Amino acid sequence: MRGLPTGWTEVELGDVIESKETRNPRTDGSKSFRYVDVQAVDNSRNRVNVAQELASRTAPSRARRLVRKDDVLFCLVRPYLRNIARVPPELDGQVASTAFCVLRPSGAMASRFLFHQVLRDSFIGEIPTYGTSPPSAREDEFLKQRIPLAPLPEQHRIVAKIESLFARLDEGAVALKRAEANLERYRASVLKAAVEGRLTEDWRRENPPEETGEDLLRRILAERRKRWEAEQLAKFEAKGRKPPKNWRAKYKEPVTPDTSGLPRLPEGWCWATLDQVALGMRNGRSVRTRAGGFPVLRLSAITGGVLDECDFKEGDWGPQEAEPFRVRHGDFFVSRGNGSLDLVGRASFVHDCVGEVAFPDTMIRVTFACRQLVRARFVAAIWNSQFIRAQITGCAKTSAGIYKINQLDLRGVLLPVSPVAEQDMITASHGEFELMRSHLANRITVCSRHAAALRQSILKRAFEGRLVAQDPTEEPASVLMERIRAERAAEGKRRKRRPSQRKRQPKSLIP
Repeated sequence: MRGLPTGWTEVELGDVIESKETRNPRTDGSKSFRYVDVQAVDNSRNRVNVAQELASRTAPSRARRLVRKDDVLFCLVRPYLRNIARVPPELDGQVASTAFCVLRPSGAMASRFLFHQVLRDSFIGEIPTYGTSPPSAREDEFLKQRIPLAPLPEQHRIVAKIESLFARLDEGAVALKRAEANLERYRASVLKAAVEGRLTEDWRRENPPEETGEDLLRRILAERRKRWEAEQLAKFEAKGRKPPKNWRAKYKEPVTPDTSGLPRLPEGWCWATLDQVALGMRNGRSVRTRAGGFPVLRLSAITGGVLDECDFKEGDWGPQEAEPFRVRHGDFFVSRGNGSLDLVGRASFVHDCVGEVAFPDTMIRVTFACRQLVRARFVAAIWNSQFIRAQITGCAKTSAGIYKINQLDLRGVLLPVSPVAEQDMITASHGEFELMRSHLANRITVCSRHAAALRQSILKRAFEGRLVAQDPTEEPASVLMERIRAERAAEGKRRKRRPSQRKRQPKSLIP
């Protein structure tokens, strides 16, 4: 810690904290209580969000920390997550989890001064943790962390200045959140316009379709069957066999769409199921990690646009085993499962496969029957629309907290299909918008990071004594600490001399 200003001193955290209090709701005679567990703290705003109202008889074993108004709660489990908050007035006398160290400042330190102290990255970074599941700090070591202490009047000036500057940053953060939300709303409206054909309405007036939607669907289905027959004949030839009689009868007709209640599409468009435009689907394979093995994608390679082929691990298999699962140009991949309903079923397409990589069991590969009539890029562009997302989330099933979809679910997904020239126009317009959106989203992220860094810079200056002016007439922090230590020592002596409150029972005179 750099040299401290005149009047400041350095103390251990425990020197300026009152002794902790406990409360057991199961035995204190109360009917109910409000419980602050780790999940109750919003670590993005560092405040208690919602405290649970629990019956005292059902109190968790960790519900033992009595809290008072303006106490500072610091979670010692994964301290780097910054689950730190001040206790609001309405939770005075309630109970917090033993995962928290309850910091109740003595007369030497203002509550808000302490609160901002422990929010510093430099303070959190010096806390030793132990274990891995999860890593936690020890309270006795935590209370030995050294912190700077300013004269009490200066503490209040520092807090006022910090919170004035933070208020301005908060206004900027709200504006950034609003811009981010507006950007997502605009994105949803663009996708909706793409699905309904409004995005290319002007283009379509100058380029009227040459066939009806029904004709387009018939061509797609004819190409699908043609591709299937070609693949079957190739298999027979590879095995040196002639096709048996009626081999074409084994062709499975795709799932047909139920168009009742669907919006009317523009001229030349048609409704189709994913099964009608796809030749086949295949799940990937689960592969363990092995250095030097054949690469296999991670689920995070699905970005919602172009597949990130560089996001892979080395798997415990070789090229021959991986051959059926190799990623190919034009493939379309859908995530099979995710802990978030919003992420299950997200998809990406392969634009230009330049390396050798396979796909894992967490993905489903969709192979389109005719890329000349249905572009993978077009399907990927409209896949994130609310119309298609609603279908996917509607059929997703949850098991052990994981949302999942399967090939049968995907086969019935309804797609609006336009003529291929219009598909190219839609993907071009959508691509331009996504480029602009990505640029703006990146700017918002950069501004948010700058704001977070600026908060830390303010805290750093504050606790180095460089944010407000010092007043040499104020009582130095070291003198204040000596006075408080003397008062504590005197109080300890008085408690030792205090007579017992128990009354002696007189001896009975009756033998």
